[in-house]
Amino acid sequence: MPEAEYSWLPRKDLLTFEEIHTIAAAFARHGVSRVRLTGGEPLLRRGLHQLIGWLVAVEGIEDVALTTNGILLADLAPALRDAGLHRLTVSLDTLRPDRFRELTRFDSLEAVLTGIEAARSAGFQGTKIDTVVMRGFNDDELLPLLEFGRTHDAEVRFIEYMDVGGATQWTPEKVLGRAEILERVARELGAVTPLDGRGSAPAERFATADGTTFGIIASTTSPFCDRCDRSRLTADGLWYLCLYAENGCDLRSALRRAGRVEDVDALIDQVWSRRTDRGAEERLRLRDRGILHPNAKLSGDPHLEMHTRGG
Repeated sequence: MPEAEYSWLPRKDLLTFEEIHTIAAAFARHGVSRVRLTGGEPLLRRGLHQLIGWLVAVEGIEDVALTTNGILLADLAPALRDAGLHRLTVSLDTLRPDRFRELTRFDSLEAVLTGIEAARSAGFQGTKIDTVVMRGFNDDELLPLLEFGRTHDAEVRFIEYMDVGGATQWTPEKVLGRAEILERVARELGAVTPLDGRGSAPAERFATADGTTFGIIASTTSPFCDRCDRSRLTADGLWYLCLYAENGCDLRSALRRAGRVEDVDALIDQVWSRRTDRGAEERLRLRDRGILHPNAKLSGDPHLEMHTRGG
């Protein structure tokens, strides 16, 4: 969660479903084949299943996924499945109610766990659980989370704590890195084997001796900028090429300027061909690495927050 006080995007600035569909189709014409709806919390968007149905039908889009905090998932899982959603990722940093309440400011852990089970009952397969690991907070839950994933047909992905967006409490000392995660898992479960086929995916995948698979996203200690082929579109139409980028390209204005789809196509060509972003690598090279954005800066520009540009 961001800080207790933060700015909401003006409702009039938000893209309509029709506009999101139009922009997604433009990206598909440029070779994009996978779309993920994330947030913030996408299940708060009323009628989301309608948008999913439109995106699934876009020519060239082969995979539509969604990342959610899971609180509303139990009620919406059947509609999401019926709309054609291919895959789900649920953010879950702890299995302890007290820690969940501290992280999220909501007493909703049971709702999330119920949502994960509802997704399985609705027919979703290959569900992933994203866990941001923070030293001294939830790093003692690696094994319980792996066991939870194994028993719920979900694959856990441990994410190194990143200094992005509103991570105003971030310090290097709170990062539990890839090497230590692997060492701790191996100490308890035996040899850990790397799995092939990562490609441009953010997570490296591993298997334990009993066949349990899990992933690690090591953006902080082992950036993979050279393989990254992802970008992010905010709910109000700003296109960001990197999680660390401070400025985005305004696709909404291009589309609303007489509704010229050609302008959006031209911008995608122009901006992507000049892409040089290496945000995680640049942060790693810093000698004195502190938080990326102080509270004052975040309050002045909500687009710097992770809940605005998506994880």
